Amino acid sequence: MKIDITALTNRFMHYVQIDTQSDPESNNHPTTQKQKTLSIILFEELKQMGLQNVITDDFGYVYASIPSNSDKKNIPTICYCSHVDTAPDCSGTNVKPILHKNYNAADIVLPDDPTQVLTVSKNEYLKNHIGFDIITASGNTLLGADDKAGVAIIMQTVQTLLDNPSVKHGEIKIVFTPDEEVGKGTAKIDMQKIGAQYGYTLDGGEAGSLEDETFSADAATITIHGVIAHPGYAKNKLVNAMKIAGEILAALPTNEWSPETTEGMQGFVHPVSLNGIAEKTTIGFIVRDFKTAELKNHHAKLKQIAETVLAKHTSASFEYAVQEQYRNMKDILIHHPAVVDNAAEAIQRAGLTVIKESIRGGTDGSRLSYMGLPCPNIFTGMQNIHSKLEWVGVKDMEKAVETLVHLAAIWEEKS
Repeated sequence: MKIDITALTNRFMHYVQIDTQSDPESNNHPTTQKQKTLSIILFEELKQMGLQNVITDDFGYVYASIPSNSDKKNIPTICYCSHVDTAPDCSGTNVKPILHKNYNAADIVLPDDPTQVLTVSKNEYLKNHIGFDIITASGNTLLGADDKAGVAIIMQTVQTLLDNPSVKHGEIKIVFTPDEEVGKGTAKIDMQKIGAQYGYTLDGGEAGSLEDETFSADAATITIHGVIAHPGYAKNKLVNAMKIAGEILAALPTNEWSPETTEGMQGFVHPVSLNGIAEKTTIGFIVRDFKTAELKNHHAKLKQIAETVLAKHTSASFEYAVQEQYRNMKDILIHHPAVVDNAAEAIQRAGLTVIKESIRGGTDGSRLSYMGLPCPNIFTGMQNIHSKLEWVGVKDMEKAVETLVHLAAIWEEKS
């Protein structure tokens, strides 16, 4: 079985030039209409390949099916999934991908912004790609490997399976989602159109990585109600909600409990937004932990900090609201060991060492696992995501295609 590396590279470099940045402030689905530009392209390409049940909808999702080519009747249907949007953290407009052939370990100065320099000293993983091709952007934008590497890998996997009918497999569903980067990747997904028993997101990093655990996540909002008065006559009357918000933020621990002071399996509470006027101010937080039960303790601690501050301002009041975002997919995956075990075997068949990792964040797979589709995350090779120094190794994408082909065969073999 031969992977068409040129086709894979060209797919990726084409997809990243399409601006698909999502918008966290939008309540539309998708949050930006431009995401649908890529969805329509994928829809047309899948139809041209001859796949069945190729659908795209008003929400920007794309669904398709590769029919089984096996005589076996009891093969579980699996799904490969990636997201089309790029993160709001860095511009995704006018992305100019650059293919660096036979990378030689020299510093790469990105031409559109010479202050952006990719170096081995700060990117140890580059050493794995000396002598191989890598792709960067030009310095003014992110690259969009998160997750257009995943999209290109899945599309090339489809073509590879169609070109190699000797690889026996069951039915395989293909799904591309919008808005993953803003936490809405499954908001309008149609599980009946997916119709699979197990799934895999292609949204991971280093070659060989297999992620079966995510944070559990909540959003928390503290709304502070001050007391407004004319500032010229405000003595002993005005209670400024913005100043109280500042006190709450200042009371947060500085050496623990925050993203900048935690790692590994440690959870955190992180203020992400501050909005308001003197009369009313809101602080938005994200609350994260690998142990779902610990979220209650984080909320209790944060609420206690607010109560302590507000106790000094008896005329003011506050409200504390919690919104569930996603939960640790490991709590579901432990009941379906084959879905992870088969992926690990596929990675090994591709000649790689399996790297089991826990994601200090979430993926579409987090939500999908709780929606009835147990769904770990497989590598794509993407590095330095959401930044101007984002890059991906072509050989990693190639190995991901090889992994997905092996994975389809393993499910058939073991059925």
